[in-house]
Amino acid sequence: MEELRQEIRKLIFARAYQRRKVILASGRESDFYIDSKQVTLTAEGIYKIALYILYLIREENLKVRAVGGPAMGAVPLAAAISALSWGAPFNNPLDTFFVRSEAKKHGLENKVDGPTLREGLPLLLLDDVLTTGGSVLKAVRAVQQLGCKVEKVMVIVDRQEGGRENLEKEGLNVASILTRDELERPGIK
Repeated sequence: MEELRQEIRKLIFARAYQRRKVILASGRESDFYIDSKQVTLTAEGIYKIALYILYLIREENLKVRAVGGPAMGAVPLAAAISALSWGAPFNNPLDTFFVRSEAKKHGLENKVDGPTLREGLPLLLLDDVLTTGGSVLKAVRAVQQLGCKVEKVMVIVDRQEGGRENLEKEGLNVASILTRDELERPGIK
């Protein structure tokens, strides 16, 4: 698994990590940006990240039945994990869901969409990048309102700007594939 994680690290560094000033979704200014879509919207990137998370689910014996998170950050990843979970070597089908920033104004007016969401359903909540944890926490609260149980929050990159701590204060189990420190450590080729 560590070899796969290092491959993901190289992909994120080469394709998604940018050293420049930006304003983040949280409103904060930052001197670097991670455009994870440059990896999660490629066949290689989404495959490797989804595979890593499926191995993690198996290794940690997480009893989750669905994966998903905020639209759009979690959508490609959740779909890939769900597809790969169906067959060998996992044979543990996981459905997917996503949480909108606000409820639809038409149709069923859902804020959360997913075919199997129900009371007590154990979930893995995903997101691409964690900064303050605000968008993840909104998604957590939305699925909890449906009675679902968030077993773990998993992000691709933790920017190490307080998000993990904010989510852990809410009693959530948080993990990341990578951290800012790992991306900025010399030696990535």
